[in-house]
Parts: sequence; C-alpha cells; structure tokens
Amino acid sequence: MLGGAERSGTTGYARPHTDPGGSMGQLHILTEADASVDGSWHDGRPGVAASDLEAAIGWTLKPEGLCRADICVPVADRAALDHPAGIDLIAAADALDRPALADEGLGAIAIGAPTATRRAALRDRAAPDFTLADTDGELHSLSGLTGKKRLLVAFSSW
Repeated sequence: MLGGAERSGTTGYARPHTDPGGSMGQLHILTEADASVDGSWHDGRPGVAASDLEAAIGWTLKPEGLCRADICVPVADRAALDHPAGIDLIAAADALDRPALADEGLGAIAIGAPTATRRAALRDRAAPDFTLADTDGELHSLSGLTGKKRLLVAFSSW
C-alpha cells in the first residue's frame, strides 16, 4: 500500500468500488500492469493525487515532466494535467502519447501502448510478447512459441 494505492503485476478485472460524480473511490487502471488507486471523477475524467500517480500508471510528475526511471517526457501544458483530485489520468496518457479509455460507471481506465510502439508493430507485423493462462491456469507466452507455427485468435464481446 502506497498512499492509498496498490499495484500488482498481473492484469485481471475486479469490479472497482467507486462512486461516480466526484467523490473519492477506487479506480481500476489497466496499463502494462494492473493498479487500483484512490481517485475521483470530474466531468467524466478520472483523477488521482500526485502522490498516487506512480502507483496508478508507473510515471511520476517532476519539474522536467512525466518521468519513469531515467526517462522524462516534457509536458508542454501542465495546466492540462490539473484535476480536482490532483492529476487528470486521461491528460497524463495524452502527454505520454498513449491512447486512453475511461468508463466512469465501472470506475475503470485503460491506457494503451505508446503510439510509436503501435506503429512499429504494424510496420513490422510482429505481435508483442504477452503471457496468458490457458483453461488449466498454466501460463503461456507468445515468445515461448518461437519456431513453432501458431494461430492467434482474438475475441471481444463488444
């Protein structure tokens, strides 16, 4: 627990405890990892305290911009990051050139890979490595199938 935020290394969906409309509650955030942090909604946009930003999305806000380890991305319009809770997560994702989708009713935010990464995948026609469990719970990674023929089937209910 760090400043009311928890971060785990696995992704999965748990129904968040949130009260839409501006009050504080749990936000469920999907990025490279899964996080649940205290936050709130304002005008349909999720926000978290600056102290919880790293636990939420893996980046911190410093004078030089949004930073992760020794990499900093300058933020031209810091005012765009302002949110009543502290930092607007959609604006932070935009500053990092990452697509974001938020659902206030579910209290959930998904932040995608950077645009450059997605463009490179399309250009190279290579699927990114990922790990998923099979029906028996055994984990399998795409990289573990190197040299073997494979068929990847993706399905979505929406």
